[in-house]
Amino acid sequence: MKLLSVVVPCWNEEEVIPFFYKEMHKTMEEFRVSYPDTSFELIFVDDGSKDRTLSLIKELAEKDPCIRYISFSRNFGKEAALYAGFENSKGDYVVCMDVDLQDPPALLPEMYEAVVNEGYDSAATRRVTRKGEPLIRSFFARRFYRLMDRICATEVVDGARDYRIMTRQMTDAVLSMGDYCRFTKGIYGWVGFRTKWLEFENIERVAGETKWSFWKLLIYAIEGIIAFSTFPLEMMSWTGGILTFLFFVFSVVGGILLYLGIWPMVPLIIGVIGFFSSLNLFFLGIAAWYLSKTYLETKNRPMYIAKEMT
Repeated sequence: MKLLSVVVPCWNEEEVIPFFYKEMHKTMEEFRVSYPDTSFELIFVDDGSKDRTLSLIKELAEKDPCIRYISFSRNFGKEAALYAGFENSKGDYVVCMDVDLQDPPALLPEMYEAVVNEGYDSAATRRVTRKGEPLIRSFFARRFYRLMDRICATEVVDGARDYRIMTRQMTDAVLSMGDYCRFTKGIYGWVGFRTKWLEFENIERVAGETKWSFWKLLIYAIEGIIAFSTFPLEMMSWTGGILTFLFFVFSVVGGILLYLGIWPMVPLIIGVIGFFSSLNLFFLGIAAWYLSKTYLETKNRPMYIAKEMT
């Protein structure tokens, strides 16, 4: 028998869980017909929810023996929830998917075929449209993926979802990346392995509201850049060198013009000083981001703390 571990992070998702389980149960029944040698374990990771999310998961676990759960002592974030699910999974293949049904369970058989019969180590999904999303959010999301493609050696596919299936070997490779500040989409690309990409159109949440605000996504994007690219630090160095040269030329030309008395220098000097002071603070801010992440990594704190688990 082959075991599929399905990792499902949850944070305040009481409205969605019944819909998700109904669809997932249907998919599992279809699997049992098409692949009688395959069984499932559903691992719900409760990321410190404040509503009835954990209670609903426990009710489902009493009815369905394939359901397991991990409940955090507080909210540690989706990245920690994914890590906890991977770490506690037992399957030959590991699936991660969102509970809001934006990751359609109906794609799972095709994903399973890719890793079992087609020789892929992973089958992942990407959205080809962002229909239903706010325009400004879609615009910045596409700019982010283009930027990552240019400044990172690690592949981060435009529209990539967390929804994917992996072999146990690839799952263990992802777990071996012990980053405290995790950007899992980048980790998938960094560890390598053969991946088949399946495309689908954007699907809106079946219920509830998204937990990802624009600012949370912006911070997450910055953390992804910091985790997998040193380009901002290199940019600081190159910019500093170029500006030093330009300021030297400006000083020579300005000195000559001032000597000839044909250039009022005081306002210009004030503007130049203000510009360089602002630029210096901006660069210090970039360096501070990298330093803060290094600081968190060296503290060796646990990725998560489980309050209770099956």
